[in-house]
Amino acid sequence: MRDRAAIVGVGYTPFTKDSGVSTLALALQAISAACADAGLTVADLDGVSTHRVGDSVQAAVVAQALGMHDPRFVSDQFGGGSMSHTTVAQAAMAVATGVAETVVCWRAINSRSEFRMGGTGRPPPDVVEFQYQVPYGYATPPQQFAVMARAYLERFGLGREALGQVAVRQRQSASTNERAVMRTPFTMDDYLGARWIVEPLCLLDCCLETDGAVALVVTSAERARDLPHVPALVSGAVWGGGHTLFSNHRGDLTTTAAADSSRRLWSMAGVGPDDVDVACLYDAFTPLVLVQLEDYGFCGKGEAAGFYADTSMPINPHGGHLSEGYVHGLNHVAAAVGALRAGAEVALSTGQPGYVAGSTSAVVLKADR
Repeated sequence: MRDRAAIVGVGYTPFTKDSGVSTLALALQAISAACADAGLTVADLDGVSTHRVGDSVQAAVVAQALGMHDPRFVSDQFGGGSMSHTTVAQAAMAVATGVAETVVCWRAINSRSEFRMGGTGRPPPDVVEFQYQVPYGYATPPQQFAVMARAYLERFGLGREALGQVAVRQRQSASTNERAVMRTPFTMDDYLGARWIVEPLCLLDCCLETDGAVALVVTSAERARDLPHVPALVSGAVWGGGHTLFSNHRGDLTTTAAADSSRRLWSMAGVGPDDVDVACLYDAFTPLVLVQLEDYGFCGKGEAAGFYADTSMPINPHGGHLSEGYVHGLNHVAAAVGALRAGAEVALSTGQPGYVAGSTSAVVLKADR
């Protein structure tokens, strides 16, 4: 399906701590904005694609609200950030195979005001290993990723500054992004002095719980060339990626499912890490950026901290989940599209690389100028 489908429209709602509306309203607002950006209307859509974890409106409800009497494609993936890029990948596959002509992908979430990750008052996730974690109070994402962070720092003999540089740089990037929830820069000293969440993760290592929505319109490459913006061709896409569950991991916690799936991704796209102009890497927590630089092949194992410090390649130029806002992966794809429109030629955008959920997803996008 290389280069047979393209992202042609991007839409956002404001990113806030209290949207004051339902996830259905958020979804429809973002979808309307994405259609307008693409020079289309909602009447042009014949497919829908989203992901959620019991925290948002169903895809079929959105399709009905958009006036789709007989949608040609409906994808409603259960899963968190690891499944985020599956929404775009499957939409591109549907378009490339003729199942649908124009599919809208979105993520709508009230993750600050309504459904907080790891919060109380609802059933535990349906993951077998969770029953072994709860008796020890090991249940929230910061707790889970702190284990991975500690393993990474200790294996490669790194201090917290290795993580801090990610937080500092992404906040600097967010300072020029009007959508970003957090825009005030901070220093490494500020980072090192921030309050603990779960050691070795402090407040500034953790993503922002955010209310908001992002939507993307996907159509054929041929049709895309007649629309207003430079098409972002979907050159490669992977989802699945094996297991990195914390009680059944891949030998050690410093290597993710992306180490395997990335090989398929580069092969499908016909490019490699050296061809990438901008990388939008899933950053629910700072160590995920470093481990993905290694597992996607930008550098060797244990070399990411040095690579990050020295590279001129933009990494999460929008500020990422750490500073722009946490819209569960899809705002990374939107940022990659924006970078291509601004002059980049090849962009990598990734979902959560496999921890907790045991799967991952990613896309490679190319500008069609």
